[in-house]
Amino acid sequence: MQAPAFVRQHKKLSFIIVLAVVVVLTGMILTHKSNAATYMTGKVVRGNITATVSATGSIGALTLAPVGSYVSGNVKYIFADFNTHVEAGQVLAQIDPASYEAQVITASGNLASAQANLQNLEANLQVMTAAVATNEANDQKAKANLEYVKVNARRTEDLYKQGVISHDQNDLTQSTLGQAEASSLAAESQVIQSKAQIKQTQAQIQQAKAQIEAARGNLQAAETNLSYTTIVSPINGVVVARNLDVGQGVASSLSASTFFTVAQDLSRMQVAAQVDESDTGHITPGTPCTFQVDAFPNETFHATVNSIRLNPSLVQNVVTYSVMLDFENPNDKLLPGETAYVTIPTGHASNAIIVPNSAMIFQPTSLSPQQLTALYRQYKIPPQAYLSHAQGWHVVWQLAANGKDLVPVAIREGLSDLLHTEIVAGNLKPGDTIVTGQLSGSAATGGNNQRRGPGGPMMIRR
Repeated sequence: MQAPAFVRQHKKLSFIIVLAVVVVLTGMILTHKSNAATYMTGKVVRGNITATVSATGSIGALTLAPVGSYVSGNVKYIFADFNTHVEAGQVLAQIDPASYEAQVITASGNLASAQANLQNLEANLQVMTAAVATNEANDQKAKANLEYVKVNARRTEDLYKQGVISHDQNDLTQSTLGQAEASSLAAESQVIQSKAQIKQTQAQIQQAKAQIEAARGNLQAAETNLSYTTIVSPINGVVVARNLDVGQGVASSLSASTFFTVAQDLSRMQVAAQVDESDTGHITPGTPCTFQVDAFPNETFHATVNSIRLNPSLVQNVVTYSVMLDFENPNDKLLPGETAYVTIPTGHASNAIIVPNSAMIFQPTSLSPQQLTALYRQYKIPPQAYLSHAQGWHVVWQLAANGKDLVPVAIREGLSDLLHTEIVAGNLKPGDTIVTGQLSGSAATGGNNQRRGPGGPMMIRR
């Protein structure tokens, strides 16, 4: 059967065969075209570049003073509320002072009683001192009388031996001597006893003085507790929190309950920005920076780095540090607690050689690992440029003279921002063309692909 006759008899089948041939030929043409890679390119230029660190933080006052009381009781009056401007010493609230006033009265009475007891003991001491002097005089008198009686007794004894006086007279003289000796001993004992009583009274006086000091301390404690019932502001500022109501009962424990929070001078505030540990080494106190807030999305506010606090925070194995930024807040425009989106400059280079960031992360995926390794060896690319990236070495790509083949170039990066990266070493000069992405080929890529080592895992460039 001839072909024209077959076509006339099988029109539908012939149409399908022709369509299949067209599809196969079109696929072959498209496959051939896709194997011819087309690249996006960019220029190496000179320009200014500023590296920055981005972080988020919370706006707060420079000084926040918690105000509370160390005593328990019922809140009787409240004299301040949210947003109230207060001065140092201004009364904010009053706890019912009745029980503490009674304690002051009791402590004052105890002090007066202790002072009266001391005065009584001191008067007794004076009486005892006079009694000691009298007893000492009596002792001297008794001793003098004893000496006289002794002499008289010896004289009487001699006369008795001579027979001049009777035996009865001699016995009377000896009896008088014994009485004189007893009187002398009694007078001496009385002196000793008086002196002992003085020492006892002196000890009681010292105890009374200690009791006075204790009573005075109790009075001061009672007066202090009474003063705590009047809650005052310690600083000039604005009340940003109030945590009590009239009639509320407050219980004091080891620490004071916070009734008010006073922010000092909201015209000067600070941002506590949480910065990753890898970025803190490039942040210097005194560096001007900027931030934005959700309340004013079209405005940029200026601040200055004050310090990096040495207290790290660990959240999900990520270590961050609080970087404190000071800024002026005229008219109290920004409020405490607002979220700030901070940008901190960490370096600046003027008239530097810069390349697009897309060139830094471009990797020709159409080349096999073996082909990449061969190119690196051919153009003497150091291993750290495509393996470890130590000391900032990387690989960028240029087109060969034929406009098709790729040529690797080893460069060392410096500062980087969102769009460009500074080149501090390498065989690139302003005006050179570099590859930034791949439009077509066996595997088309864009400027935001991730860097790979030859045959190795993905390495995401930070």
